[in-house]
Amino acid sequence: MPKSFQDLIEEVHNKGICQECGGCVSFCSSANYHIIGFEDPYKPPVYLNKDQCLECGICYYICPQTHILDDELNKTYKFADYSSMPIGHYDNIYSCQATDKAFLEYGTDGGVVNSLINFLIEQKLIDGAIVSRTDAPFSREATFADSKYDLLKASGAKLDISPQLDEIQKFCTYTHSIPKLNHYKFKKLAIVGTPCQLYTIRCMQDLGVTPSENIEICLGLFCYENFFFEKFQIAKFEKDFNIKFSDIVKINIKEDVIFKLKDEGTGEKIVHIPFNHLNDYMRTACNACGDFSNIYADISFGGLGSPDKYTTVIPRTEKGKKILTQAINSGIFNCKDIDPAKKNKMIELISQFSRSKVQRKENFMKNLQ
Repeated sequence: MPKSFQDLIEEVHNKGICQECGGCVSFCSSANYHIIGFEDPYKPPVYLNKDQCLECGICYYICPQTHILDDELNKTYKFADYSSMPIGHYDNIYSCQATDKAFLEYGTDGGVVNSLINFLIEQKLIDGAIVSRTDAPFSREATFADSKYDLLKASGAKLDISPQLDEIQKFCTYTHSIPKLNHYKFKKLAIVGTPCQLYTIRCMQDLGVTPSENIEICLGLFCYENFFFEKFQIAKFEKDFNIKFSDIVKINIKEDVIFKLKDEGTGEKIVHIPFNHLNDYMRTACNACGDFSNIYADISFGGLGSPDKYTTVIPRTEKGKKILTQAINSGIFNCKDIDPAKKNKMIELISQFSRSKVQRKENFMKNLQ
């Protein structure tokens, strides 16, 4: 018997492991079925018109928690398993920094992702990109960018967050990027996403599901976990870590979570908090994800393994390699020369985080059963 959205509810939603990526909703909305949708952006989607459901099973196939298409995707993206390839398929690894001072100043790590998107827009290789805009600490939303101005505005490196704290009742670092695709029917879009989001998009592309045909390139972010908490938890957070939300200028992630704070004495202050100290604020569904380095991306990016103000860059597909080579040759990046010993340390560090996330998932899923 074919699977349906009801099966997703029973096998994924009721277990608390829905990633809320929005792939199922985007498919139904794009096809004008409107069978399912988000009534609350911080909860799994629900039936809107159950009687109209075609029970086609596509929503079930593209869900990042059902893993129906793993074998097909692993063959396409040259991935075997996490035991033999913990960081996924790659030929090389880089440590890069944007040469544009604005992207470097306002961006995360080396400002590489937005610098690359701007290059793709200027070269007319894409029409624009779905990126993440920071509205307040631990609060992001998806937005469309088709210019350098849009990209710098979305970086959110300098936050005037006091007004937002009064308005935002729930805070989440997870960005609902896939549903945003429904608003931009361009032929060539880039999307910046987490591993669960790009897994869903690759499933949609494998099945030829709308709106995935609009995605020209997938830029993947390293992701150990996303954070979610309601406004009433702010006081607890501030007390636990002696950090005021109103002082947070930037949040970055490398081997731990790094907070850049306003400081009256020095102008800024840096605070490091280990991931395991933030378990109370972690999205529950992140426990059910085993992909740290975004193995299905065209190019993966993260801060882990690179020095301050540099981004770790891993091209994976032929398209990703070609685009990265064009970008490096154009001069928009400075790439550090990494000797074999340092490169091996980078790879091992990323592998350690990858194995840790896989182990966390295995332990979590055992307790669910």
